[in-house]
Amino acid sequence: MNKQDTKKVGKAKTRYSDKELEEFRQIILEKLEKASRDLKMLTEAYTNTNDHGTDDTSPTFKVLEEGYQVLSKEENSRLAARQSKFIQNLENALVRIENKTYGICRATGKLISKERLRSVPHATLSIDAKLQQTKR
Repeated sequence: MNKQDTKKVGKAKTRYSDKELEEFRQIILEKLEKASRDLKMLTEAYTNTNDHGTDDTSPTFKVLEEGYQVLSKEENSRLAARQSKFIQNLENALVRIENKTYGICRATGKLISKERLRSVPHATLSIDAKLQQTKR
C-alpha cells in the first residue's frame, strides 16, 4: 500500500471524482433529452383542439366524447406538470455537478451510492435518509 492508498482507506470519500461526475452528467443529459421530448408530446396532447368529426354524430355520443376529452386533457396536464418538475430536478442536478456537490446527501452529508444515482440521477437523499424521511 502506498501513501495515497493509505489516505483513501483512512479518510472517507467526500465527493465524486471529475470522471465519475462526467458519467453522471451523461446519464442526466440522456434523461433530460427524453424527458423534454415526453413533455412536448404531453403538452401537445392537452393543448390539441382538433375536432375529431363528432359534429355529425348523436348528441349523447358527443357529450361522452367531450367528457372523455376533458378528463384526458386534465390527466395530460397533470402528467406534463410532473414532467416539468422532473426536468427542473435534472437541471438542478447538472448545476450540482458543475459545483462539484453532486451526489452528496443533503441530510447526512455523505455520498449517495452510485447505484442510486444511476437509477435516480436527480436524487439529493441517500436511501437511508429517504427511508427516515418517509417514516416521519
